Amino acid sequence: MSVLIAIALTTGILSGIWGWVAVSLGLLSWGGFLGCTTYFALQRDGIKGVGLSIATNLSGVFWAMVIIKLSSLVNLEIIGYVVTALVAFMMCAQAKKSWLSFIPGTFIGSCATFAANGNWQLVIPSLVVGVVFGYLMKSSGLWLHAKLAEKKTARAETDIPITQD
Repeated sequence: MSVLIAIALTTGILSGIWGWVAVSLGLLSWGGFLGCTTYFALQRDGIKGVGLSIATNLSGVFWAMVIIKLSSLVNLEIIGYVVTALVAFMMCAQAKKSWLSFIPGTFIGSCATFAANGNWQLVIPSLVVGVVFGYLMKSSGLWLHAKLAEKKTARAETDIPITQD
């Protein structure tokens, strides 16, 4: 089994479990998938990838709330556009810090917040648990691939005919 198929298999199984967890905990299932997407898109494995995914998603939530709050202070449509421009600049500029360097993760967190009408209290746990599920999907797929490869290697070693001269 290829790495891709192993990851696809574990991702499929864990996606179904995530759907159940999200409904059971009252989380946004689509928000969790955005967190999962952040982890997969980052292409940095392990706890460092989890941390960077969560940090950038949460910074995006923060920036979305800045846009929402500042845009609502003045009843001029143009203010919202100016605030959005300034904040989008900041969302990119913050990538100078290594722990906020994954700009797409920031925009994913921001978009999730806008999609949830600013309900950051629901977006945050949905994104965070989604990132953890992304980690589990990929790591369990890699584990499955390695186990199947070990089994295949062991089986091949026992199939070697021993000849006597």
